[in-house]
Amino acid sequence: MAVRHLLLLLAIFLVSLAGMTAHGGETWPRVPALMVFGDSLVDVGNNDYITSVVKANSPPYGRDFKDHVATGRFSNGRLLSDIIGEKVGFSGSPPAYLSPQASGQNLLIGANFASAGGGYYDPTAFMYHVISLSKQLEYFKDYTTKLAAVAGSSQAQSIVSNSLYIISAGSTDFGLNYYVNPFLFKMLTADQFSDRLMGIFNKTVTQLYGMGARRIGVFSLPPFGCLPLAITVFGHGSSECVPRLNNDFGRYNMMLSAAVESLSNRHHDLKIVVLDIYKPLYNLATSPEAQGFSEARRACCGTGTVETTVLLCNTKSVGTCSNATTYVFWDSLHPSEAANEVIVDSLNKDINRLVI
Repeated sequence: MAVRHLLLLLAIFLVSLAGMTAHGGETWPRVPALMVFGDSLVDVGNNDYITSVVKANSPPYGRDFKDHVATGRFSNGRLLSDIIGEKVGFSGSPPAYLSPQASGQNLLIGANFASAGGGYYDPTAFMYHVISLSKQLEYFKDYTTKLAAVAGSSQAQSIVSNSLYIISAGSTDFGLNYYVNPFLFKMLTADQFSDRLMGIFNKTVTQLYGMGARRIGVFSLPPFGCLPLAITVFGHGSSECVPRLNNDFGRYNMMLSAAVESLSNRHHDLKIVVLDIYKPLYNLATSPEAQGFSEARRACCGTGTVETTVLLCNTKSVGTCSNATTYVFWDSLHPSEAANEVIVDSLNKDINRLVI
């Protein structure tokens, strides 16, 4: 047993060493692993392995990523999950759980279960034939079984309980379901729909807690009314952010903060914080020049007003910018790598609270 334990520690050391960042993050992982759940803001390629139109696995997606490869990330380069991974000492996000890379020793540094198009509300995922959050939790349970087979049950539990968990969900539930679904829109007010999502969020965290999670960062919703596609569809010809949408998302974020505080009070050994992406992205969208960006109304890909997924953002898209570093948005719904870096930099304090 002692030899097996030493070999396991060596394996963890070598995997962690291989995962040290190349982008200026910590030189040693501050947590044993990273677990990621949610949507396209953090999905590093799970949708490549399912039948869905919600994909980003061909150019120009990924053109500024390592080796210029379109991995399934909805950006020109790294995502929020990649940069958070770097911040806590890894080379980026752990592998997409459905990819061949999520196996063997690689399981020791975590897994990314997120699926673009998914959200808290399972019917949203069903609409777009992507992986629902409830299914992602099933995959996580499956992951823990595989991890125990690699690391042994005791070490696996230690990894699970000390890992950093990231949840990014809710935007798609509103933007690609509630606002465009006449039945849902007439049946519920935005606040009532938010309340429904809060119930699912509470259940999700409770399930993760029951499976051992103790460090959870949950993204707020972004300023959806400032996304190029939202302005195009809901802006009535204006080039400004859509106040109604931002107000809906702002009230949701207030509910989220209250839910997180309640969960923290209920589980005294749980570190859980809201990672506020609303404020930094709103500042970028409304005052891009203040942080070195030149364009926030149009995204880089194509016309920058409607293009998203490989169906519209592809090599035939006319007008794609040559340099995305000055654009806040890569496609009409997703930030550029440069904007993602600014957003994660604003989260440093809260990330530190989770990993200390």
